[in-house]
Amino acid sequence: MKADTEILVIGSGIGGLSCAALLASYGFQVTVCESHSIPGGAAHGFERRGFQFDSGPSLYSGLSYSPSPNPLRQILDAIAEPLPCLPYKTWGCWLPEGHFDMDVGAEPFLEVLQQMRGDRAVQEWRTLQRVMEPLSKAAIALPLTAIRFDPGALLTIGRYAPRLLSQLPALLQVTGSFDRILNATVQDPFIRNWLNLLCFMLSGLPAAGTSTAEIAFMFADWYRPDVILDYPMGGSAALVNALVRGLEKHGGKLRLNAHVSEIVVEQGRAAGVRLKNGEILRAERAVVSNAVIWDTLNLLPSEHRPDEKNSRGWGDRTQTPACPSFMHLHLGIDATGIDPALPCHHMIVNDWERGVTAPQNVVAVSIPSLLDETLAPPGRQVVHVYTPATEPYELWQGLDRSSAAYAELKQSRAEVMWQALERFIPDIRQRCEVTLVGTPLTHERFLRRYRGSYGPALSAQNGLFPSSSTPIPGLWCCGDSTFPGIGLPAVAASGMIAANAIAPLQKHLDLLAKLG
Repeated sequence: MKADTEILVIGSGIGGLSCAALLASYGFQVTVCESHSIPGGAAHGFERRGFQFDSGPSLYSGLSYSPSPNPLRQILDAIAEPLPCLPYKTWGCWLPEGHFDMDVGAEPFLEVLQQMRGDRAVQEWRTLQRVMEPLSKAAIALPLTAIRFDPGALLTIGRYAPRLLSQLPALLQVTGSFDRILNATVQDPFIRNWLNLLCFMLSGLPAAGTSTAEIAFMFADWYRPDVILDYPMGGSAALVNALVRGLEKHGGKLRLNAHVSEIVVEQGRAAGVRLKNGEILRAERAVVSNAVIWDTLNLLPSEHRPDEKNSRGWGDRTQTPACPSFMHLHLGIDATGIDPALPCHHMIVNDWERGVTAPQNVVAVSIPSLLDETLAPPGRQVVHVYTPATEPYELWQGLDRSSAAYAELKQSRAEVMWQALERFIPDIRQRCEVTLVGTPLTHERFLRRYRGSYGPALSAQNGLFPSSSTPIPGLWCCGDSTFPGIGLPAVAASGMIAANAIAPLQKHLDLLAKLG
């Protein structure tokens, strides 16, 4: 039968949109099927009573300059889409040791260390910096735009051979988990706790499960001279819209309210998708799933789906563990009397002894309208508070979302977020004009997240993440199931790698020449 498109992408998360926009820029006919009415997946934006909310990501870096090591910036450059950003440096830290506002960069952190821990801690951090410097250079020596999964990689990666050879000793050290380096260089308990927190924010796992490459990448970005953080003007919705523009200006299509119920496999090859309404869309060349690995497997016809006795070539992916979920507060507040110099981001840790992965122990706060006043009505601020990847799904499993029990649990589990906000906005509860509480069931329903999960809990101790290829010809994967890190740079990289794996070698080489 005649194909409806060359390539079908399931899901319009950042990974799927990155893959689709890049493929469209290569000249492919691309269609993205999104089950909801808004694109962006876990990074979409939404509006309530004039307040513009970010559903998920709130902390960005490496987006406001080029060339950048951030894969998301590299994709925007590849599809020639601008993304105006607002720069800032300061974030608030509320830790068991006390409260301080800190600028990003190596020197501000050394100043904090000197005041809190003294000379020995400062020396340990300087030692760690010296250890990480060559690893950071190695981590960004190979642009992720060069990676593909066929013999053509000899040419795409080979372009950077001199740079890679000069970094070879360090490249051999960026594999494996970061705790090997942490244990060898750092004894100060505060620095160890701090690095475990940063690891957790990057990967959803502490240092023992986070790859050295991820931390090396962070050191290259956060601790370089003149570093800034940046926030997209218009919030995460602006980022999503930039990728959608890149897709559509190259002829790609985004279909909203198009819920995929099954991947069509014919003669052993992925041939298209079946939508919930019964419509079948056929793909001539490939199907790319941006759904999480658990949902991707469930979309396969039963005869192609792995089970406990037969992995059907999917290997360990059938046993992928999941990170816990989130609790969210999305608030629209009256900002009368609030200091406009208040940092827009805050990190709260209640107890180091419990560990950064303990439920309700770490709370993140974002007030992006302090940077971008268009996100809230005049005299108002928009606030996003969340407990990142620590909320157990089991507490919520089976609850009726319309029940009193669900409402009571929402109220009790949100309390830790209110208390975090009250540290610097004491009367926050009286200021609220819009109050939305999100739970793991919210994640599961609106973000199509398996068990409301943040993503796969794949530890660096257990080897590399799966690649974007699958045992079924014509079926590829992208998103947080295929690249370490889970966050925006990681899923953007996964989409880029999947697109380049599908693209002809010459088009890939032309892109690398364009990006320089």
